[in-house]
Amino acid sequence: QLQLVESGGGLVQPGGSLRLSCATSGFTLDYYAIGWFRQAPGKEREGVSCISSSGKNTHTADSVKGRFTISRDNAKKTVYLQMDNLKPEDTAVYYCAADYQPLLTADQAMCDDGEYDYWGQGTQVTVSS
Repeated sequence: QLQLVESGGGLVQPGGSLRLSCATSGFTLDYYAIGWFRQAPGKEREGVSCISSSGKNTHTADSVKGRFTISRDNAKKTVYLQMDNLKPEDTAVYYCAADYQPLLTADQAMCDDGEYDYWGQGTQVTVSS
């Protein structure tokens, strides 16, 4: 059974940092691109940062570029999102998702949520003083 479980969310002051983890099980992470998405109340879900199955390429939204970093550790079956210099507008539920990538597309990093088939339950991030 394919599972993704997010953790690491919480309440943080503006300017602070959090590291989100996406622990995976039930599939071979090496063959999947992983994306981090977020959804704030009343807003559409948006792609935050995504990493190809090969790990060679990433795509990061302009709104978080320079502040958020995605990485993956296939041996630990975990993908991370390091979030620095957090702002109140980063407040949202953060989800990780998985997209199977054949070898020919292993270097593609896309944050189109329609491409992702498997989703975690989400973790709340609140940035407030």
